[in-house]
Amino acid sequence: MPTTETTGPKRSIATVCLSGTLEDKLIAAAEAGFDGVEIFENDLLASADSPETVRERCRDLGLTIDLYQPFRDFEAVPPDLLEAGLRRAEQKFGVCERLGADTVLVCSSVSPDTVDDDDLAAEHLNLLASRAAEHGIRIAYEALAWGRFVNTYDHSWRIVRRGDHPNLGLCLDSFHILSRGSDPSGIRVIPGEKLFFLQLADAPQLSMDVLQWSRHHRLFPGQGAFDLTRFLDLVLTAGYDGPLSLEVFNDVFRQSEPHQSAIDALRSLVTLQESVTRGGSERARARARIEDLPAPPRTEGFAFTEIGVDDRSEADVVGALAGLGFTHTAQHRSKPVQLWEQGEARILVNASADDPATGETAVTALAVENADPTASAHRAERLLAPILPREHRADEADLASVTAPNGTAVFFCRTDAREGWLHDFSPTPNPAGPGTGLRAIDHVGLTQPFDHFDGAALFYRSILGLQPEAPAEVAAPFGLIRSLSIADAAKRVRIALSVSVLRRGEWSPEVRDPQHIAFASQDVIASAAKARDLGLDLLEIPANYHDDLEARFALPTRLMDDLREHSLMYDRDEDGEFLHFYTPVLGSRVFLEVVQRIGAYAGYGMVNAPIRMAAHRRHRRADRLERDA
Repeated sequence: MPTTETTGPKRSIATVCLSGTLEDKLIAAAEAGFDGVEIFENDLLASADSPETVRERCRDLGLTIDLYQPFRDFEAVPPDLLEAGLRRAEQKFGVCERLGADTVLVCSSVSPDTVDDDDLAAEHLNLLASRAAEHGIRIAYEALAWGRFVNTYDHSWRIVRRGDHPNLGLCLDSFHILSRGSDPSGIRVIPGEKLFFLQLADAPQLSMDVLQWSRHHRLFPGQGAFDLTRFLDLVLTAGYDGPLSLEVFNDVFRQSEPHQSAIDALRSLVTLQESVTRGGSERARARARIEDLPAPPRTEGFAFTEIGVDDRSEADVVGALAGLGFTHTAQHRSKPVQLWEQGEARILVNASADDPATGETAVTALAVENADPTASAHRAERLLAPILPREHRADEADLASVTAPNGTAVFFCRTDAREGWLHDFSPTPNPAGPGTGLRAIDHVGLTQPFDHFDGAALFYRSILGLQPEAPAEVAAPFGLIRSLSIADAAKRVRIALSVSVLRRGEWSPEVRDPQHIAFASQDVIASAAKARDLGLDLLEIPANYHDDLEARFALPTRLMDDLREHSLMYDRDEDGEFLHFYTPVLGSRVFLEVVQRIGAYAGYGMVNAPIRMAAHRRHRRADRLERDA
């Protein structure tokens, strides 16, 4: 796996971030390209390997051990507990020496025996640092967001400053600081030499107990709502010169395959470094600088989207495209791939499925137009995206492509390039039809496996330079659906990601993990009417839905008549309006959508998703009963 070279800080990861045994975690971290690890105490305790063996294994894997953690409930306690704490500390210092680690994380106390006395806390930490110095070890004091008395970084800094020992410094953790809403700007006044360690974590904005938030919902940088670019900029500007380390507690990550989680983790750090490099202070930019990472591509729309089909599903897919006014304009010269076009919308129908008789369909690839596909592919490779091996003849285009976490291929293209991808297709004699007024691909909707949802969002954001839009959750007929859409600044490339938040047992909708392609129309009512004239079967929307629309929005009678007649759906917000209709599911899980955006409406009609899902299930059940009759 290629790594991204940097002249800036090392990159490290806490073993608690990953699933598996300590050996599994170390291998995953090394293979992803991390420079070092934080050894979480529970991982070492559960290991049958001695600290010396762990040290040797890390050395063989090219990993340093940058921190041993955590040491808890030490400071500002009665004398008997202080003595017990010092005995514990001596044992841990011995473990650190055997591991080859030179820094121990000490968390601010949550013990009921702790007293609110900064002078006493400073005295105890000074004593602990003096003992640590005898072993060549440093103490990195961290304010837990739920610490009993010390729960902010500025409070922990006051205590460290009073402790006044060269082996006593701070550990700054972005979650503990940002989850409390603390202003991190004060970090700039902390001397860089007293910043011993940095731990980075993102998180969604949630209203819940901060301990539960921390233990279950942390994310890698770029996957949540925290402004980690500003946070890291402040830390590096202050003069921090240690590792950039991830400490993420997350129930999903700790059950997921560790190799992919480690790749997501490193990609998040590289992307965060890049954001500081492009927008931080001069000192921070110099520290975070990454070598040989091309800028994010300036996307210019979708070049094409590919639907994989088999013998059973191909007729449904091409029939729906024809019904939407697409023309089969070209055929690949060496592969069973058709090109269907209307306006700037291009769909490839790929009939090279492994099993030709299952009825399977999938959005197997999407291609993004940009000026420099080679640089974009190089960027993707540097960001640890798996390069997609492709078989092609010597006279065919060698398209640059990578694989997204769920297996979707992502191509970088210039459709107008000489000898480009269109060169691989031979024109058909089919005359262009009248069309239905479709102009381009508006967005692609991809349901993600639960374990890959956050990683997929990070993948598309970092590789394509897309930015997240407002996340949403809807109570669908078969459980809660979470969605996150990402788009470029011009809104020419939009990808709508969704995931079922929880799935248990065998009860499920008729369509698992649906995917869809949405086309843009300037007049969706006219498009629906023309599609019906061409014989397209539109997804039937119930009268109850339209009755409710009329009550909620008081839409004009003519518009309501059109919505009912053509099974159209509707949404609006303060920026504009949105009209859309759907096809039934084609094959196993793909459907098509036509949308019209009026004004500056930038959403996706998510409020209508439960209605659409129920309609798709009704249609699937009716279709199955008809086939079985």
